[in-house]
Amino acid sequence: MKATPVDIGGRSVGAGCPCFVIAEIGINHNGSVETAKALVDAAASAGCEAVKFQKRTVEAVYSPEELDRPRESPFGKTNRELKLGLEFGREGYDAIARHSSDRRILWFASCWDEGSVDFIEGYDPPCYKIASACLTDDALLRRHRQTGKPILLSTGMSSMDEIRHAVSVLGKENLILLHCTSAYPCAPVDLNLSVIGSLRREFEVPIGYSGHEVGLQTSVAAAVLGACVLERHLTLDRAMWGSDQAASVEPHGMAHLVRDIRVIEEAMGDGEKRVLESERAARAKLRRIVGTRRNA
Repeated sequence: MKATPVDIGGRSVGAGCPCFVIAEIGINHNGSVETAKALVDAAASAGCEAVKFQKRTVEAVYSPEELDRPRESPFGKTNRELKLGLEFGREGYDAIARHSSDRRILWFASCWDEGSVDFIEGYDPPCYKIASACLTDDALLRRHRQTGKPILLSTGMSSMDEIRHAVSVLGKENLILLHCTSAYPCAPVDLNLSVIGSLRREFEVPIGYSGHEVGLQTSVAAAVLGACVLERHLTLDRAMWGSDQAASVEPHGMAHLVRDIRVIEEAMGDGEKRVLESERAARAKLRRIVGTRRNA
């Protein structure tokens, strides 16, 4: 059974539709709105359909003990200072919304708590992403579903039973599952791209891919295997400070990835074998006919 495509910001996403490419900015902006804008620019120039951020209410997501843990960063000496330093408030997201609109690229966020959903909902995003870490948070799944927006659910660090339960909570309408392995960066041996087909057969919803590997080959392979969404982290420079930078793609790499996916989509064709117009000259000159010879 062919899954029904999902509409995200006026784009149809699903089997037979152009791959919906998302540049995951996440926290690679390192707390700088200007860096976030530069990443939006890079994604738009590369031809991505959307950029994605992460939004957390720090005190709701982390325990006081975790926030008070010593951790050196450009923001201070505790994990609290780090987490708060990486979060944008209203002013920051207002600037991101304006800039994304100016660049004609969609933007949305993965929200790690219900308050963050409430916050991002104020911007009327075209969809939501639920992070792999949140797949087992039923209350958060239900809050996302209450928005009525399409949902992309990442499935890293999850068993099939956990995914089945999450799908039962969310329902299949306007749902896209993203195959993912939650290792940063992820070794090729752990990508298990064949799961893309397994998820498609099991759930009969559009299936995409969220990758954290180094390089582009395996992301291109995911598109060949039918991933209708492809998400990769974007960075201005993989040598920048930050936990996600090493598993990210630089601007020129993102442009190459989008280019290669579009070439592959054109090359896949419709599956019907026939003599093409571009073959007719070669056919007339080179085709061998039994019992006769043709001059070269």
